[in-house]
Amino acid sequence: MKIVIHGGAGVINKDNLSETQIAEYHQVLKQALETGYGLLKQGKPAIDAVESAVKVMEDSPLFNAGRGSVFTAENTIETDAAIMDGSTLECGAVAAVQGVKNPVSLARKVMEQSPHVLLGGKGAEAFARKHNIAFEPQEYFYTDKRKEQLEKAKQKNQLNLDHSDDKYGTVGAVAIDQNGNLAAATSTGGMTNKQFGRIGDSPLIGAGTYANDLVAVSCTGIGELFIKNVVAYDVAAQMKYLGVTAKEAAEKIIFETMPQGSGGLIAIDKNGNIAMPFNTKGMFRGYADNEETKTFIWE
Repeated sequence: MKIVIHGGAGVINKDNLSETQIAEYHQVLKQALETGYGLLKQGKPAIDAVESAVKVMEDSPLFNAGRGSVFTAENTIETDAAIMDGSTLECGAVAAVQGVKNPVSLARKVMEQSPHVLLGGKGAEAFARKHNIAFEPQEYFYTDKRKEQLEKAKQKNQLNLDHSDDKYGTVGAVAIDQNGNLAAATSTGGMTNKQFGRIGDSPLIGAGTYANDLVAVSCTGIGELFIKNVVAYDVAAQMKYLGVTAKEAAEKIIFETMPQGSGGLIAIDKNGNIAMPFNTKGMFRGYADNEETKTFIWE
């Protein structure tokens, strides 16, 4: 049993983070790991573990997901999420939803209570209300830091990857349970100043999120590039058709296929081996098993 998480990859400069802030990030990452792994120790399935770990990070304003999500060009907050059970290939996802406290839980509800994989916008929100998914008012998601990022982006007339000038990021988790089943989940607020209902890789099965009987993968970075390279599925495909390890596949993709500075991913295979490569300055990440719980940012 093991769980791996990420809180985003990008331009995470040490000079921009105080010791107190660094400690806060490690604390939330550790809490997410302990929450997810605690369920694995109770014999719960991997799908429960990844959902719970992601919810911890969605509830924190530190990351670009749930409560800490970035603003769109219209001053709204739209979130995306996906979840996938590797043992059955069942999956669910939501895109461009507003007001949902925990998008990852809505994605799971789509997986379990609808015949569809991906729901978006008002339809996804109507589905959420029908199934009693928790909503929060706009003020819950508002943070001064995110508003400042939007104003800066508008002044420069640019789109910002969640880490382009800061340390916040998409969140995700992958896990293997006591039965050897794998699962993956990813949640994000997307890009600051995004327009026209832009959707990135996180809710797209095979691009930003994927799990099967070989490996579970969650990605973070410039979504458009992860979509074009179908990164999450490519890890599984290389393992299946080339016979390489999850680490070999993940590192080849991030360091050779993807452009420098595009992001990173986390992966765990059916034997519990993990990979956490990134080609940016840093990536919030960590793992927990029966021996240790460890979190990292730069090293």
